[in-house]
Amino acid sequence: MGCHGALLSSVALLTFFLLVAGVPLPNQLYHKKLLLVSFDGFRWNYDQDVDTPNLDSMAQDGVKAHYMTPAFVTMTSPCHFTLVTGKYIENHGVVHNMYYNTTTKVKLPFHATLGIERWWDNGSLPIWITAQRQGLKTGSFFYPGGNVSYQGEFVNVSRKESVWHKYNDEIEWRQNIDTVMTWFTEDDLDLVTLYFGEPDSTGHRYGPESQERKDMVSQVDRTVGYLRENIEKNNLTDYLNLIITSDHGMTTVLKNASDLVEFHKFPNFTFKDIEFELLDYGPNGMLLPKEGKLETVYEVLKNAHPKLHVYKKESFPANFHYANNDRIVPLLMYSDPGYVIHGRINVQFNNGEHGFDNADMDMKTIFRAVGPDFKRGLEVEPFESVHVYELLCKLLDIIPEANDGNLDVTLPMLRSGSSHLSYGKLSLGLMMAMTSLRRIF
Repeated sequence: MGCHGALLSSVALLTFFLLVAGVPLPNQLYHKKLLLVSFDGFRWNYDQDVDTPNLDSMAQDGVKAHYMTPAFVTMTSPCHFTLVTGKYIENHGVVHNMYYNTTTKVKLPFHATLGIERWWDNGSLPIWITAQRQGLKTGSFFYPGGNVSYQGEFVNVSRKESVWHKYNDEIEWRQNIDTVMTWFTEDDLDLVTLYFGEPDSTGHRYGPESQERKDMVSQVDRTVGYLRENIEKNNLTDYLNLIITSDHGMTTVLKNASDLVEFHKFPNFTFKDIEFELLDYGPNGMLLPKEGKLETVYEVLKNAHPKLHVYKKESFPANFHYANNDRIVPLLMYSDPGYVIHGRINVQFNNGEHGFDNADMDMKTIFRAVGPDFKRGLEVEPFESVHVYELLCKLLDIIPEANDGNLDVTLPMLRSGSSHLSYGKLSLGLMMAMTSLRRIF
């Protein structure tokens, strides 16, 4: 019969069945797929001092937000978990990049924390698990939180970066994209989250205004181009919604300021009054004073430095949605943009940093979206990242878990006639056959 004959016969049979059953034939009879990509530390305006033809083309073909406001605290793991749960950080409980235990005094670095199940699985279900429980298949490639189980269930397919992972390897980036394309086309996954550790790593090392950061943004843009080319090459353009975003921005550290925030130089403060400390991690800190020492420590610190803001847990600004969680200790603090917190000694030497107030413009990040369900050439007003989850669920046509987001915020991005799963989930092969048929005619 030949390939074209077999193709026509398959689609003709499907069409005949639907017409005989009295079912109207829509444009799409399938459940569209979704790829969420995060480029860590991509500040909202990084495309303004670098030529980014691929990100620009994506905006012309789809939707661009003027900027997106991340959750506070503006750290990698907490902000990424907000994207896939739709919850503020105090409500999903991943309150820091580091696992810590105030009783045992254990503190684990970022990469080790990625594998600590009890840090992530603490009552909130991320979208991978929700989608799987509603009949979909999901994957996570390096995305924070994607390599542990939730209520005993793992993501269908996942990859975890090693502690020695080289973030800036462009060849490996393309290989990772090739793998994700295979997940969609051969493994028939419905949702994949893909994470890149740049331009965050370069921004930390060289600073957000450096030439090295600008060069890395060019690499990111080339990667976006490669990704979109492969979506087209794999016949996914009509079926795959693509969202590119980030967790937070980046600002320049004032390393040579005359008024550094240094706890070891504060008058009347002593670490002998502290039971547990989490300092020296950018502009954020937590302290658990020894029994009976809370008031003493607070009184010493509350006006210790004009760039440092220290609060009792119950008085922390409510608009941050951060302190109302059992993992937050009695005293917490953050410093002004450009200032990091030094504890017992000065050990922080990054040229760029995040973790600051999410209202600061340098902490804002990007949002781009393109695909069959998105409008073309639309720029939307800024919105909070907590609203992304409801959008993801809408695109996948799944019922979301309880969350802090609002679909009304992102719904104007979508085409009014977007259809989802109306006649059961068809195989990707049949979807491609239907696309080929349309092209033949």
